[in-house]
Amino acid sequence: MLWKRARRPLAIVTIALFWLLAAGWLTAPLLELAQPYRQTDTPASFAPRTAIILLGGGTIYDANDVLVPPPDVLARIAVSAENYAACKRTAATCQVIVSGGNPQRRAATEADTYLPYLLRKQVPRTDIVLENSSRTTYENARNVSAILERSRYDSLILVTSAYQMPRALLDFHCFGLSPQPLISNARRARLGVLPHYDNLASAEIALHELIGIAQFHVYRAIGWF
Repeated sequence: MLWKRARRPLAIVTIALFWLLAAGWLTAPLLELAQPYRQTDTPASFAPRTAIILLGGGTIYDANDVLVPPPDVLARIAVSAENYAACKRTAATCQVIVSGGNPQRRAATEADTYLPYLLRKQVPRTDIVLENSSRTTYENARNVSAILERSRYDSLILVTSAYQMPRALLDFHCFGLSPQPLISNARRARLGVLPHYDNLASAEIALHELIGIAQFHVYRAIGWF
């Protein structure tokens, strides 16, 4: 009897929640919480020895069944290449560290998939370091810190999407690293009456990052980090 009474209110709440997310009205504040960092025209600060850290964001198959970077990662690659070119004009040593393994169990790792795109943007192979075993943002930070221990850098620049940056910085701080955050792109909600799939995808990403940040603080409180 209780379940029968609750079915209609639950159905109404579920439909309303779905509409609020799909139409963007709930997705927008979720993205605001997940993306406190903003894109800026202020150039990154380069030093004589600079490392640009490009964080992975998955891979997808295109229409020809070829493994390629998703749109958000293409933005990260473009920003990394642009800053590499700017770095080379002022610094003695500039390297791009590409961090991303194969959590999706695709035909190749993220780092190996992104490599050709950096090469096409005139980043020489000798200045690219591949870290292709990490499966999470925490492992990105851990494995990159191990690479950095073997080389001395005066400046670290972290390139990723706005939604991943807060959690990435927390993870890098765990290993005593404080890179400059450089936002490659940000997600925006499409507000309206009609539902949009992009809003649902953005809401899922925002919730994933916010839950990840909460998980980080819980793990830190119980001594796991």
